[in-house]
Amino acid sequence: MSENELNKPVPYQLHISDDLLNVTKQKLQLARFPNEQIDVADDDWSQGAKVKVVKRLAEYWSNGYDWRAEEARINAEFNQFKVKVDIPGYGPQVLHYAHQTSSRADAIPLLFVQGWPGSFLEARKIIEPLTNPPDASTQAFHVIVPSIPGFGPGDAPEKYGFGPKLTAHGFTKLMVDVLGYKRFVTQGGDWGSMITRSMALMYPQNVRACHHNFFPCRPPPWYKAPLTMGRLILSPYLYTNREMDSIKNMRYYGKEQDGYLRVQSTRPQSLGFGLGDSPIGLLGWLVEKFHEWMDVAHYDMSDDEVLTFVMMHWMQGATPGLRYYKMAFAEEGEASMKESFKTYLGTPIGLSHFPREIMMPPYDWVSWVANEQFRREHDKGGHFAAVECPELLVQDLRDWFSSEVVKKAMQSEI
Repeated sequence: MSENELNKPVPYQLHISDDLLNVTKQKLQLARFPNEQIDVADDDWSQGAKVKVVKRLAEYWSNGYDWRAEEARINAEFNQFKVKVDIPGYGPQVLHYAHQTSSRADAIPLLFVQGWPGSFLEARKIIEPLTNPPDASTQAFHVIVPSIPGFGPGDAPEKYGFGPKLTAHGFTKLMVDVLGYKRFVTQGGDWGSMITRSMALMYPQNVRACHHNFFPCRPPPWYKAPLTMGRLILSPYLYTNREMDSIKNMRYYGKEQDGYLRVQSTRPQSLGFGLGDSPIGLLGWLVEKFHEWMDVAHYDMSDDEVLTFVMMHWMQGATPGLRYYKMAFAEEGEASMKESFKTYLGTPIGLSHFPREIMMPPYDWVSWVANEQFRREHDKGGHFAAVECPELLVQDLRDWFSSEVVKKAMQSEI
């Protein structure tokens, strides 16, 4: 792709080499596992991934999992491309993306952006119902699903500094200059929430409405919003049950779950020597995240689904996905990860609140930084909404993006 012309897409088919598949199997068969302490309960994940779960998955990965069959299914389901774009402040970068168009003349271009440890495959269950709704009265979409560079088949950046802000520049180039969508809407969770918010901050003339199922903002300073701070102080009495659960989730994440964030945002390459060389190491690292961040009471990932998600990071040796955290904290400016959720954004947004989501703040926190026009609370679902409860996310996207607020935003001049 390095010699290809800028903004000229090339069809792509996912393919992992036989050499890597053979080496992976050899490493799985030579794996050494830790021992579980005898007084730790089977359902206690407080020390990390359960040994018996990782052992079972490793055995299946080595002797039962058929990557070639899964690879063929992915290539049949996704219309994939790669394209080289010139990113302001960085230079040329190759992007991988899937693009599924609707036959409907009134279809809205929708950019779906995933997070870590996911990949473009998070959109697997929602593309068909979004592009081909059941009747003419239901909103249809052209769905574009790019890979964050370094995730799955997305070419890893070769130079320092490629985080969410540069990704936002690149994805806007993809939508506007490559695909010709001058006005579009976005959906994002995890990194996708940060990337699409940065896009809206920098390119409001193009990004006309956003949807998030993850929104990592903090409460406003007390001197700017004394009533909001007072409500937080008296939260046991003034917050709704859902808001109290959200605070509980965020506190638990900060106390028990953000160790990965501290390592990946400071020394990702050191971690990469282990996770990029050991399929067992990467499997354990990611399985724990799936268990902790999903609503496991309502959704159980199949072994094939787990391993396919892991393969999306194993194929490039894991390090690019880890390094993205370091790059995110290195970026500066209003549209950077560190600042973007401190800045008010007038672009209308909609929120879907799933009970096991790790970052979804109370209503009055959001109002200080966002023009929130839609929020729907659900009784099930977690961090990977498109995977766990695709039917709920699809309905929210249809309802929000077909609203009069969004219709007006799509037609207005900025």
